[in-house]
Amino acid sequence: MFYVYILTNQTNAVMYIGMTNDLRRRITEHRNEEIDGFTKKYHVKKLVYYERYQNPLSAIAREKQLKHWTRKKKNALIEEHNPMWDDWAEAFVTQI
Repeated sequence: MFYVYILTNQTNAVMYIGMTNDLRRRITEHRNEEIDGFTKKYHVKKLVYYERYQNPLSAIAREKQLKHWTRKKKNALIEEHNPMWDDWAEAFVTQI
């Protein structure tokens, strides 16, 4: 299984879109700020959206598509599935 996911910080001011084959591991890395870069610098660890894919090429294509969307369009996608911008990370990490 492959995942495309959107993270934000506590104030929803910044957004990060990524792709992984192990969402639990990747979310844990983001939450623990284990990897230097954008997500660590801006404390981006709140999972607000994700999609599942069987095929890695489909996931990569979707990640690229989302990265080119406007912020308004990304917000609308999140709010359609997660209107309160709740952090799904805890439930997802403990669920699997």
